[in-house]
Amino acid sequence: MTDSIAAGPLTWAGLLAFLAAMIVVDLRVGSARRHMDVRTAAIWSAIWVGLAVAFGAGLWVVEGAASGEAYFAGYVMEKALSLDNVFVFTLIFAALAVPRDEQPRILLWGILIALVLRAIFIFAGAEALETYSWVAWPFAALLAWTGWRILRAGDDHDEGAKIVERVRRRWPGLKPSVAALLAVALADVIFAVDSVPAILAITTDTFVVFAANAFALLGLRALFVLVAGAVARFAYLQLGLGVLLIGIAGKLVYGEATGEKVPTSITLGSIVAVLAVAIGASLVKERRAAPAA
Repeated sequence: MTDSIAAGPLTWAGLLAFLAAMIVVDLRVGSARRHMDVRTAAIWSAIWVGLAVAFGAGLWVVEGAASGEAYFAGYVMEKALSLDNVFVFTLIFAALAVPRDEQPRILLWGILIALVLRAIFIFAGAEALETYSWVAWPFAALLAWTGWRILRAGDDHDEGAKIVERVRRRWPGLKPSVAALLAVALADVIFAVDSVPAILAITTDTFVVFAANAFALLGLRALFVLVAGAVARFAYLQLGLGVLLIGIAGKLVYGEATGEKVPTSITLGSIVAVLAVAIGASLVKERRAAPAA
């Protein structure tokens, strides 16, 4: 865990005001507009990634390497998990026959709802870890179980179908767009059960955790349009995420059992290395499979 940043009300207000301003801009001219093409999605993906990197660099300079490394480790983890989320969102939209032009705006509102709920999870989880250290054990068990389940399932995705079935059963008369909004928000809350403990295992600083989550989530809409058709190419991404979750569970157990901290720089390097291997192996597999096809 890293030492907490002394983020006062003005710091929080500044972050929230900046995010709100970017959301308004995005709503008017960005990735939430209708008829968005791949070029626009690529531009806005680059903008959100650039803003996230600039924020992390500023945090590193102002608060030191520990806070900067914790932020980047959390952001990279959340961004990797969001790639897996994209696949589930495509299944939800396909199952509910949502028109392509409506999908970015539905994603926006679904993610904003989920971000508010995640903020509650983050503050509650961080407070629990800081007050009761034994909470690290159930967090580690949850992460290890989720990682093992991912490794066993391989590239099998059935979350989207289950969520759509649940929404349809509970509210059978909803319009497809409203049902999709609820399904996206519900899916992201379910994903938070894995991602929030994972990032809290890196740092319990609520400012760092919230910022990493916010930048990763708010860039998800453009990322969805950009890679929705290609995310299935990453055959080994799921396996990489499973390894990461089990590794972070081990980090929690080690810290609780020994009282020592695994350096955040090692955590960040491990996350980047595992994801690089998983994505690289996926691209190699696709290239080898292409001639056979």
